[in-house]
Amino acid sequence: MSQVDRLKNLAEELRKGKEIPQLTVREFLSWFNAQRRGYYIVQSIREALDNAHLQTVPDFESAYIDSEISFSLAKEAAQQEEPITLTVEGATSVIVCDTVSLTTLSPRYADPTYRISKLAAANKPPVYVAPDSSPQEVVTAMLSNDFSQLPVMTSEREVKGVVSWTSIGTRLSLGKHGTCARELMDAHQEIRASASLFQAIPTIVQHQYVLIRATDNRITGIVTASDLSLQFQQLAEPFLLLGEIENHIRRMIGNKFSSEELARARDPADTDRDVSNVADLTFGEYIRLLENPEHWEKLNVPIDRKAFIKQLGRVRDIRNDVMHFDPDGIAPDDLERLRDFVQFLQRLQGIGVT
Repeated sequence: MSQVDRLKNLAEELRKGKEIPQLTVREFLSWFNAQRRGYYIVQSIREALDNAHLQTVPDFESAYIDSEISFSLAKEAAQQEEPITLTVEGATSVIVCDTVSLTTLSPRYADPTYRISKLAAANKPPVYVAPDSSPQEVVTAMLSNDFSQLPVMTSEREVKGVVSWTSIGTRLSLGKHGTCARELMDAHQEIRASASLFQAIPTIVQHQYVLIRATDNRITGIVTASDLSLQFQQLAEPFLLLGEIENHIRRMIGNKFSSEELARARDPADTDRDVSNVADLTFGEYIRLLENPEHWEKLNVPIDRKAFIKQLGRVRDIRNDVMHFDPDGIAPDDLERLRDFVQFLQRLQGIGVT
């Protein structure tokens, strides 16, 4: 069964009043033979949902990849049978419509904000202790889990404070030996799951953590400074690798071509753009330039041209995906491919080939 037919069957079941089981975003992506929400797969899924008059709740692109989503019918066929009255410069016109059908389908473009709820740590319910827990329980929980902070809670919605090594050490240094978690904790820091990741940064920098509160008021996770560092590494590394690859390619091309040769490599559909040096070329135009065997000979690089161009083509495809800011980050295989290609270019430079 195709993905389109599967969604249409779901829509028919919903129209009959039947309940559709929830599934995770990751499971939903697997219906489309995808592992992540790249730009093109997202557009394909949205088109399929539109055709089936379905939407996901919450939106599949904005939700954390391992969180659950449900299906609902898109708002359709809102009927309006009363006359519509228009007033233009004092003149009133009455337009009578038998039926006006207004259809609201799922948005083609989802919320562009990078919300903290997209982080894995924000979706992992935290370990916590009760206010009356003994200092031994608190320290054991922190040491055994390698925690720097430990929430003190009475339920998944009620937070009393947070114990940290700082809060414990400060009290001990002043001769205050608490008898329970309540006496060792400081006021807690929290932020809504809908908040921008960048809104959370100042709090995390100052306090080394922030608790995440969902729309139903549950504490769904705790994001720490180490989580933030890892996230920014995942976001930044592909851009840095692509930048290094492009700098290596520019270095290889260098001053080996005339401005006329470089201009001939320009995209035929972009003739108005001035190309006078290698910095004016796009990544695709590097490939177009080097695909010419005569141009390749000018580089005087003793490696196979076709194999090198093939690698550049793969890097270009990854680059296009990265530049669309996929919320799930780059695929592990693609990241490894970029790392390997950078190392290859570094080796060429290191032995004086380029």
